[in-house]
Amino acid sequence: MVKKKLIIAIDGPAGSGKTTTAKLVAQELDYLHLDTGAMYRGVAEKVLRAGIDPSDNEAVSRLIDSTTVALEQSGNGVRVLLDGHDVTSRIRRPEVTSVVSAVSSVPEVRRAMVRYQRSIGKSGEVVVEGRDIGTVVFPDADVKVFLVADLMARAHRRQLELGHVGVEASLESLAREIQDRDTKDSTRSDSPLQKAKDAIVLDTSELTIAQQVDFIVSLARQRMAAQ
Repeated sequence: MVKKKLIIAIDGPAGSGKTTTAKLVAQELDYLHLDTGAMYRGVAEKVLRAGIDPSDNEAVSRLIDSTTVALEQSGNGVRVLLDGHDVTSRIRRPEVTSVVSAVSSVPEVRRAMVRYQRSIGKSGEVVVEGRDIGTVVFPDADVKVFLVADLMARAHRRQLELGHVGVEASLESLAREIQDRDTKDSTRSDSPLQKAKDAIVLDTSELTIAQQVDFIVSLARQRMAAQ
């Protein structure tokens, strides 16, 4: 019997380790890594370039009609292409981080991105990470994991991430930023951040990336063996 090609959904708040973990899980299983957060960051980058107020839903909605965000696998991971241009590094800037929650809460933006995400992942063999994957994008995903971590651990990870692109920020400011993002993501009316009822919670506060990856890969292989 042909083994089913799994859809693996990894959700969680900012700094919980989703992106790095999902990337390595995909590599281990030889699956596609779909970073949905990067897609929303791409839209946020365009909103900033256009000088649009991120809270102006009508203006952001009009912009999405002429916006293309694509993810491309490369030897160095997933590249983010905004209207055909590589913005992989730019979308990690603090300016983008500060507005991405507002931009991603616009219903038209979410609908456009969800359509694209589903078209990529519908055939399986994909590790999808974000904030509403197991609840909205792929509610029937074969494996669902919800990552959590304490606030300061998440702030420290964010600090290291920014350091890699030459940006300095204090732990205190990053913790406030993440806490604010949590509140916005969890209380928005359209596809809020929440754990799917059938998702397994994994606290990554004191886990290494290798331990996180091993945990999810083990779940996936158990599911494959049970087919």
